Amino acid sequence: MSVRTEGAVAPSTIRVALADDQLLVRAGFRALLDAEPDVEVVAEAAGGRELLARIRERPVDVVLMDIRMPDGDGLWATEQIAADPALADVRVVIVTTFELDEYVARAVRAGASGFLVKDTEPVDLIRAVRVVAAGEGLLSPGVTRRLLERLSTGLRESPRKAELEVLTEREREVLRLVGLGLTNEEIAARLVLSPLTAKTHVSRIMSKVHARDRVHLVVLAYETGLVAPGWQDPAG
Repeated sequence: MSVRTEGAVAPSTIRVALADDQLLVRAGFRALLDAEPDVEVVAEAAGGRELLARIRERPVDVVLMDIRMPDGDGLWATEQIAADPALADVRVVIVTTFELDEYVARAVRAGASGFLVKDTEPVDLIRAVRVVAAGEGLLSPGVTRRLLERLSTGLRESPRKAELEVLTEREREVLRLVGLGLTNEEIAARLVLSPLTAKTHVSRIMSKVHARDRVHLVVLAYETGLVAPGWQDPAG
């Protein structure tokens, strides 16, 4: 059993906030996560406004967020987090009972870095926290394909192609490969670059288009038509 010092969090510890209006759900998540040596639940909230107040008082790395909550639902709270520069390092994983395409699309557009359903296996929930804290994004495998199909068929009122104008031709090609699911190492091999150069390109793209993580680069690639559902990597 790990020993914790009250009020102190080790630098390597992932700080998590739980937002769900069901106390038993929060208690279950807390018990699961606090049993991990590198994770600590530092805040809980039953609604969106309460969550925002708590994470502004005490920094967190990841929020596990329910969608349907009183006093500010999860989508609204996610939008507030994404819009607040003081919370730029906070990553949101939507965890909900409702595996609905519209919720998934809205959550990702609101700024969520991941989406899981509540019947996810415990090991997958813990992995999600670690993956998102590391700056990556993830979606429940059962919803990824349908999400990308919806993103590419006009759920958004205005096109996003103008966002590509800030990118160089090389950066657009890197973005397309990110959209196809390639890792930095695979992108480097494809474009005959060093892995560090590929990583730098991805970081610059994220900065230019104000993406919070890779999942939002994938969304951009689909919404701008750089990648379409069903496309296969020609060199894969």
